[in-house]
Amino acid sequence: MKGGSLVRALDDRFGGARFLDRAMRKAFNNHWSFLLGEIALYAFVVVLVTGVFLTFFFKPGMREVVYDGAYVPLRGVTMSEAYASSLEISFEVRGGLLIRQMHHWSTLIFLGGIVVHLLRNFFTGSFRRPRELNWLIGVALFGLVMLNGLFGYSLPDDLLSGAGLRILHGVTVSVPLVGTYLATFLFGGEFPGADIIPRLYSLHVLLIPGLLLVLIPLHAVVLTWRQTHTQFREKGVANHQVSGAPFFPAFIAKTTAYLLLVAGVVALMATVFQVNPIWLYGPYVPSTVSAGSQPDWYMGFLEGALRLMPPWEFTAFGHTVSMSVLIPALAAPALLFAGLAAYPFAERWLTGDRAVHNLLDRPRDVPGRTGLGMAGIVYYGVLWTAGGNDVIAHTFHVSLYATTWTLRIALLLGPVVAFEVTRRLCLALQARDRHQAAYGVETGVIVRGPEGAYTEVTRPMTEEEKGVLTPPAEPRPKFIAR
Repeated sequence: MKGGSLVRALDDRFGGARFLDRAMRKAFNNHWSFLLGEIALYAFVVVLVTGVFLTFFFKPGMREVVYDGAYVPLRGVTMSEAYASSLEISFEVRGGLLIRQMHHWSTLIFLGGIVVHLLRNFFTGSFRRPRELNWLIGVALFGLVMLNGLFGYSLPDDLLSGAGLRILHGVTVSVPLVGTYLATFLFGGEFPGADIIPRLYSLHVLLIPGLLLVLIPLHAVVLTWRQTHTQFREKGVANHQVSGAPFFPAFIAKTTAYLLLVAGVVALMATVFQVNPIWLYGPYVPSTVSAGSQPDWYMGFLEGALRLMPPWEFTAFGHTVSMSVLIPALAAPALLFAGLAAYPFAERWLTGDRAVHNLLDRPRDVPGRTGLGMAGIVYYGVLWTAGGNDVIAHTFHVSLYATTWTLRIALLLGPVVAFEVTRRLCLALQARDRHQAAYGVETGVIVRGPEGAYTEVTRPMTEEEKGVLTPPAEPRPKFIAR
């Protein structure tokens, strides 16, 4: 069978040519904010490539060995196989330290890209119908990547990551009724156990990456290609139209360059900026905790929640329930992820809006939603700051007690203040837009009249500027619109 006949036969059975033709002509908006999600996507590519390299050399075992490698200060020290192999990757495998740091930096960028992409989608309302499922997948991806980052961060079994495992063990034990059984199963006995590193390794390189490899294409490709691309309002663009460049050749050239740019930035950061120098921490010893221990940024809010929570506990039926661990370790992330997952449906219920939305909102046009978003950012930011309350107190020579109480008050009042301030700013910006539409745009040119008075020259708004300012057509209740 000739090549052309084979292609036609495959097309008759699978319809690939028709799909490919539509895909090549699909329009993508040129606004820069639509590339934020691609930062996460391409960082994930770097994570996968560097992670495969590291699996060739990392030994996920907790059997104790005496180190006799290239790093002289730790020679003769007893440590786990996991930590010894991490040192070997860093100092003896050619390019190992560069790849390990690229893996770490790309993970941090991956999570940062997810957060920025999620915020852009939230503030512009791109989670609305018909994209609720894509939003839920994005929230699930955020949780999975955060969890996998924690597992990978714990694998070297150094003193810093061991402190994180100690917290994980404490949280697991604090679960009422089943906590001790869960901890024994997870760690393989009393802390630190003998099985935790191999089990985290299996989750880190097999289970969670497998889920990501299914969900990321579904989120970024399949559902996106099946739906009309979102875009911001502009003159002459309707709800079911997209103004932009086709996928081929314009967008594919742009996105390929973006992939190379992200990979290059990660490689540059791994070359210039040291991250997670495990050889300085030493192997994990349960009786030792290094001063100023801080987790990676994405876990900082959980650390802060644990530090801000008062020492509350009670005894029921002979069992002590430690609320000082359960509330921050379970309630704080549950509030974050449950709130994100439920919000599209809550807004639809509040507004009664079941229309299809392909045109995005400007944040100022939806003050209630924008205020809630800023309240969430402040909530997360205060917890993240509290994760370093000891460092703040030491650096600025203030009382740790005063720092903790200040952050506790900020956690309660900060989101409320942020919501109201943001809402009022959005209303003020709306008022300015209405004023410009009615009286013209300020030009900055000041003229003096015959009577001596000074006035500013204005110009009428262009049709393009008016198209951007057109408010949403659908009615909204006060909570969302005002």
